[in-house]
Amino acid sequence: MTEQNEASRKGRPTPSRREAEAARKAQMKRPLSRKEQSQRQRAARAEIRRKQQEAMNAGDGKYLPARDQGPVKRFVRDYVDSRWNVGEFLLPILVLILALSVTDQPWTPRVANSLWAATILTVAFDTWMLLRGVKRQVVERFGAEHLKGVRFYALLRSTQLRRLRLPKPQVKRGAQLR
Repeated sequence: MTEQNEASRKGRPTPSRREAEAARKAQMKRPLSRKEQSQRQRAARAEIRRKQQEAMNAGDGKYLPARDQGPVKRFVRDYVDSRWNVGEFLLPILVLILALSVTDQPWTPRVANSLWAATILTVAFDTWMLLRGVKRQVVERFGAEHLKGVRFYALLRSTQLRRLRLPKPQVKRGAQLR
């Protein structure tokens, strides 16, 4: 046999006419009970969720939720993922501040308050720089009409730990965006 014939083989025998008609009728037949109908719907929803989860992990745009779809959102994800964001370290820093504030040393309240103020100022400045850069880049690349929801999307993504972001980051830190 030729390579083309081997590649196009389906790996199973062709069903008889009786089997094919029975399968078609069974597929068209409505479920007899509510329980069976809900099981089919649950299985269909589970399959959609599985495809969405795979897309989130792979960054495939086809099965992403509506909030993550489109070239503008993809660019914003890449923009946020290509830079260091202070916001992603906010949760670990806050845990450190909490641990410092519950210790019984006389110097810890002063250090915790100073660290708290420095964290707020640093996160605010970094967020301002991020949002300014995202706005400028989106307007330059896609036009001003694509700004709706983009800055909030960038803000939420920048405050998540990089390992926990979904869809998974597709660019390395410091990468130049095309």
